[in-house]
Amino acid sequence: MSTPNEIVFYDIAMAPPRNKTVCSPNPWKTRLALNFKKTPYNTVWVPLPSISKVRQGLKVPACRKFMDGTDFYTLPIIEDPATGKLVGDSYDIAVYLDQQYPQSGGELFPDIQIDYKLEKDIPILVPLTDCSGSPHPQYAAFNMNVDATFTPYVGLGTLNFPFDPTTAEQTHAEFVRRASVAGITSWEQFEMKGEVRQNTLQAFEKATSGLAKLYQETPGPFLTDKPCYADFIVDGWLQCLSVILPKDEWEMLRSWHNGTFGKLFDALAPYKHVDEGTDFTFSEGA
Repeated sequence: MSTPNEIVFYDIAMAPPRNKTVCSPNPWKTRLALNFKKTPYNTVWVPLPSISKVRQGLKVPACRKFMDGTDFYTLPIIEDPATGKLVGDSYDIAVYLDQQYPQSGGELFPDIQIDYKLEKDIPILVPLTDCSGSPHPQYAAFNMNVDATFTPYVGLGTLNFPFDPTTAEQTHAEFVRRASVAGITSWEQFEMKGEVRQNTLQAFEKATSGLAKLYQETPGPFLTDKPCYADFIVDGWLQCLSVILPKDEWEMLRSWHNGTFGKLFDALAPYKHVDEGTDFTFSEGA
């Protein structure tokens, strides 16, 4: 139960126990930032099929759109009772926390050089956050490029997402709807196996080589001498993959590029606390 002074952090409800199954990358970026900033908060777990209704009920506009122009309602959102502010994008939340609570915890956006971009564009079904015009432009560009690096390969673990069993059927249907532009008509079609899977893993390793090189050019395991938001951007995706990939493939990913990602994942352990939180409930008449 949250207290009057705690930030309310809206995250996507997965199957219990949630401290083991929470795996949405963008909410993870926010959780890492909140823990790093030592900002008191309480997680409110929102069933995936209810996200649109919750976000609209909070009057937080969608920050992304699907390819057909329709709004993509997603999480995270934070609600700060100290200021009355509602912020509904992981990158914007980090900017808000650093500006609003500069003396609390560490600095999320130190002035460092971040030179990383994708070598080529890959078609992506799920819309990415557009951070153009945002503060800390290097971090904004890094956020977009890291999202574009990892998103095409989430299909390796789609069937393993630990969806809450009470809403899994609805969630499967929504995933199929989103992927219909790619010819997907059933949940089972997300399965990837055999030669296709092996080729995809090899492509994934190659796609992350530039990102790993950026880390290998520093003393490590972070991009600077201590964690910053850029590290949380990458680790949000690693947290997701640690849950949805088969164990042997997760261990393989950890070892890629001389263990760069495994070292980062382990080094950020102090900022990965998942509170018990509370389940979202609609007020009467909502």
